[in-house]
Amino acid sequence: MAGSSHGHTPAAWTGVIISFIGFCIAGLFMVAAQPAGFWAGLGVVALGGVVGYIMRMMGLGQPKHSHPVHQVAGEQAPVGAKG
Repeated sequence: MAGSSHGHTPAAWTGVIISFIGFCIAGLFMVAAQPAGFWAGLGVVALGGVVGYIMRMMGLGQPKHSHPVHQVAGEQAPVGAKG
């Protein structure tokens, strides 16, 4: 994935950081046996996905045309191809 810059965008980093914070909150409240806090943490995890998606729609994510999965066959040789 390093060759395609997969995930190296402000949208990806923001979504992952928010989701990680939510994961930490949920874990803390799970250990503390506080179900309301646990579910709130999972809500923050979901919020991270929503924020990342919105940022991608605003143009802060990786454009589809630059990702190898979305390229037309023939534009790029397959990985590992010799020739």
